Amino acid sequence: MISELVAWLTDPAHWSGPEGIPQRLLEHLGYSLLALAIAALIGIPLGMYIGHTGRGTFLVAGLANALRALPTLGLLILVTLPLISRLPGNLGFLVPSIAVLVVLAVPPILTSTYAGVQGVDLAAKDAAYGMGMTGQEVLTKVEAPCALPLVFSGLRSAMLQIVATATIAAYVGLGGFGRYVLDGLAVRDYSQMLAGAVLVAALAVVVEVVLAGAQRLTVPRGLAVGARESRSR
Repeated sequence: MISELVAWLTDPAHWSGPEGIPQRLLEHLGYSLLALAIAALIGIPLGMYIGHTGRGTFLVAGLANALRALPTLGLLILVTLPLISRLPGNLGFLVPSIAVLVVLAVPPILTSTYAGVQGVDLAAKDAAYGMGMTGQEVLTKVEAPCALPLVFSGLRSAMLQIVATATIAAYVGLGGFGRYVLDGLAVRDYSQMLAGAVLVAALAVVVEVVLAGAQRLTVPRGLAVGARESRSR
């Protein structure tokens, strides 16, 4: 199987055309980044609001756990069926796929952001209020920067789940590395199936390394060290 996998991956025919690895990579990354951006726009503001105000805390545990428990493939089919005839072109398949990935990505982003804001040292917040800062200023200038390590942790976790689960887009006729798995299964081409799985795993590793590097460049070293120490305790 290893020799067949290497032969498949090194075949020039698999690196060009609309079904080549570069095109499938762009499709897979496109679905993943779009889903992550939408999930971040939902999860980060909501997590900051809940962590800052303490209101709606039940959403973090209840809603987040409920979303994690949803069967991904079943949800995809359930959402896709009513939209196929209502949206033009591939939108009837693309919108449900992105929606399912967003549902999967929101819980880790929401819970990490909430935990990061809530875990800010109370003395730091009291000092900020004592300096005359408003609640919004405390959130944006004190709590949000201090919560950055955990926010990035949530984004990294969400992105890894998205990249791994974006293969389901192939089940509704879209692209990405999931096509190799699904098409290989249809014709019992196990080397193609294995290649698709290896490519997804490799992409997940590369994405994790890139996001870890972005976190190191963005988060001040003191905050990163403090976040690691708090997690170890």
